[in-house]
Amino acid sequence: MTTLALITLAAALLACVLAVAGVQAFASGRARRQALVERLAAPAEGPLPPDGRGRPFTAVDRRLRRTRLGRRIHLRLAATGLDLTPGEFAVYAVTGVAGLWILAATLLAPFFGPLAGILGVLAANAFLDWQRQKRIEAFIGQLPELSRILANATSAGLALRTALGMAAEEMDAPAGDELTLVAGELAVGRSVEDSLGELAERLPSRELVVLVTTLVLSHRAGGTIVSSLRNLTETLEERKETRREVRTMLAEVNATAYTIPVLGVGAMLMMNSMSPGALDQVTGTPAGQIAMIVAVGLFAVGFTVIRRLGRIEV
Repeated sequence: MTTLALITLAAALLACVLAVAGVQAFASGRARRQALVERLAAPAEGPLPPDGRGRPFTAVDRRLRRTRLGRRIHLRLAATGLDLTPGEFAVYAVTGVAGLWILAATLLAPFFGPLAGILGVLAANAFLDWQRQKRIEAFIGQLPELSRILANATSAGLALRTALGMAAEEMDAPAGDELTLVAGELAVGRSVEDSLGELAERLPSRELVVLVTTLVLSHRAGGTIVSSLRNLTETLEERKETRREVRTMLAEVNATAYTIPVLGVGAMLMMNSMSPGALDQVTGTPAGQIAMIVAVGLFAVGFTVIRRLGRIEV
């Protein structure tokens, strides 16, 4: 074998070795990248269920998070405190909309299917708003206790950062969860003003804005933070009782707002049961469809107006 043949064979062997090493390095790097992506996505998807299996609909969740709608749903779910991923919520919402569509088309008439689907989308959005408002109300109810803990901690000579961390450990959810997030941000060097400002944006309320403003001003300019917090505690206790009384007084008005749409749906069901096919005949003409759309709109307007009348800011 000539020298040229040996050089050619050695070069070919070296090229094969380098090719195998390159493929192995590429596969290893890709596997590490995928593991890193899954590890970074794990906190957002929530903890594993008790049985050790992964969360459902993870593929849908990963695709949805890449879209603007998915990021928006994720932010709204984070404000509600629900143990749901955007993919899970989207699948449940689509399933509910499809169920309402089929149910309305079967019990009433095919014309009511799309209307029920639109109602399902609005109901999913209203559910997130209700959960967010429920979390805000629960947090407002804990504000007097939070103010009292901060006042006692600062009167004992503790710094505001330490007092917030102690309050996060002692209080239950949702205040405990939110303060844990604030304490974590402070631990990595975030300023008190920015952390508390984001807390007020996540859970907007007048009471929280007053507490955050008091803490920020006292931390920035010094002053008597203990006496301010104790006076604020008494004020928050009084506002808490006032809100409870107003909510009790408006319970009948809010119940009326939900009763009106139920009466409308019950009337249509009764009409269709007494005269089978009546809704099909009514919605079979353009005039009947327009009349039904106007009727549904009037029910929606009545519901909205009554809810507005029963909403009093305290």
